[in-house]
Amino acid sequence: MRLITRDPSRLPQALRDHAEVVVGSHADPTVLDAALTGADALFVLVPPNFAAAEVTEHYLDFARPIAQAVRAHDVPRLVSVSSLGRGFTLPAGLLSSAWAMDEVLESSGAAYRSLQPPFFMENLLHQAVTIRDQGMFVLPADPDAPFPVVATADIAAEAARLLTTDWVGQEGVAVREPVDHTPQEMAQIMSQALGRPITYHRATLGDYRAQYESHGASPAILDAMVEMAEAQSAGVYPPVTPGGEGTRFGDWCESVLAPALVLP
Repeated sequence: MRLITRDPSRLPQALRDHAEVVVGSHADPTVLDAALTGADALFVLVPPNFAAAEVTEHYLDFARPIAQAVRAHDVPRLVSVSSLGRGFTLPAGLLSSAWAMDEVLESSGAAYRSLQPPFFMENLLHQAVTIRDQGMFVLPADPDAPFPVVATADIAAEAARLLTTDWVGQEGVAVREPVDHTPQEMAQIMSQALGRPITYHRATLGDYRAQYESHGASPAILDAMVEMAEAQSAGVYPPVTPGGEGTRFGDWCESVLAPALVLP
């Protein structure tokens, strides 16, 4: 196994002991050449950049050299993290940028799997203090409309499965909780898991934008975040197919959220 990383010191020792580390960025063709020599699969995750001047170009700055290197080294299988909802016809901000990445990676000619999650459950951890101290969580989503979510552990598990098995063709793979809940239902589930009342508050898009602006996000990122929220409200995510095996929101609240609320 090879890992591309800018700073090896930030990797857990167990990974450094069991992986070959290639130092640099996976947007750098020289780094990709070193990492992909003899490779039979590649996993791609575009890192966020809240200072990006142009969001789609940020994604494509990674996708283009990766597609070129995969072709040059004849890497047979390629897996990336994209977004659920591909095929949505309206602008969708960050989601649209991820789908643009899919198109470029598909052009590599490799067998390709686009992992397609909706909203990450772990995003709620940014609100741990608000949930703990005010008994509420905040999103710009309709309180009574289904809001698909996913545990990031499920994305990792599906990526690991794909990277260690053989397959052909190019497909999207939805990764999501097996049931779609509304934010109001999520509040009820959260209340039960935490043993105290939790309520849902719908933020305006203006408040949502101001939140990210306060953290130094660029104008392009602000526009993309708001556009993504608008797309989510417009139904960008298709309804869940019954019979899924993903982590349930209540189980995630008990195993991940509840321990995170015990803050120093």
